[in-house]
Amino acid sequence: MTSIASLLFGQKLGTPGASASSARGEIAGLLVVLAAVFLLFSLTTNRFLSAETFTSVAFQLPELGLLTLAMLMPLISGGFNLAITYTANMAGLVLAWVLQANGGADAGVAAFVLGVAAALLSGAVIGGVMGVVVAYTGAHPILVSLSMMIFLRGLGEFLTRGGDISGFSSFVVHLGQGTLLGIPIPLLIFIACVAIWTILLKRTRLGFATHMIGSNPEATRYSGVDTHRAIMLVYTLSGVMCAIAGIVMLARFNSVRVGHGESYLLITVLASFLGRVDPFGGFGRVMPVVISLVILQVIASGLNLLGTNQHLATALWGVILIVVMIVRYVWARLQVGSLLLRS
Repeated sequence: MTSIASLLFGQKLGTPGASASSARGEIAGLLVVLAAVFLLFSLTTNRFLSAETFTSVAFQLPELGLLTLAMLMPLISGGFNLAITYTANMAGLVLAWVLQANGGADAGVAAFVLGVAAALLSGAVIGGVMGVVVAYTGAHPILVSLSMMIFLRGLGEFLTRGGDISGFSSFVVHLGQGTLLGIPIPLLIFIACVAIWTILLKRTRLGFATHMIGSNPEATRYSGVDTHRAIMLVYTLSGVMCAIAGIVMLARFNSVRVGHGESYLLITVLASFLGRVDPFGGFGRVMPVVISLVILQVIASGLNLLGTNQHLATALWGVILIVVMIVRYVWARLQVGSLLLRS
């Protein structure tokens, strides 16, 4: 039976999907869209091309990006994780409780390290529970993650009585609002996580198994892959990434509450689909999704500069998601038609 270690760090295996030239084409296409968005907003408002705009994007992108990475692996495996924001908030609450128990604003580095470890463990446990239920009961991931989302929301509201926890040490705030060599620290954390996720999905047996399970779980199981363990690991790692997002959000806002970032769920799905992740599983890459995140964050910043109502902007994300699905459907039909004509 394949061990967890060999599944994570086994021999180098290729990722199924399109060729390298296709990958470069996807990235090039998204970069063209990003350039078009920059051009549009720079012509619309003269405040767009400014240091303040780029700084805003750099600080706002990481928390959304980390949650999108948490959504990515379940999506590629053919699953879903509706509980990402509440898992992040619960992990943030765990860190906050550890800090409060060790002096609050006077808590030291040792207390913070202990709190981070507890937050990561809580994220892993939440994700692991979902993974076990999905893998061993055959329950649909949407139903399992929805149940976990409701549970975490209710538990968090009960424990915090609907309020928030705030007031932490200055070095914690610096982690979320400071810079290192002129680069926002949250952005550096996000870049490191992107690198880890890229290696995990492209260079490990778990990444290979994740794509194969999304393509055909039965064939994957018959080929000798322990699909139960792989799915459990997918959701456990998703929970850990959620916990990292929760830690970053706590540090950036100097507070944490259960309902923070509820609107992020829609945007993580939108960024994944815009980045060519197959909604039925089996295909997806990290870099196109990251570029899609940058596009969406630039759009959000541009709309904010234009004074667009936040509710209208949220509605726009839904419209974009529908348009992306329609365009992908039409493009797939055109490709099928082209193949038939060639044959």
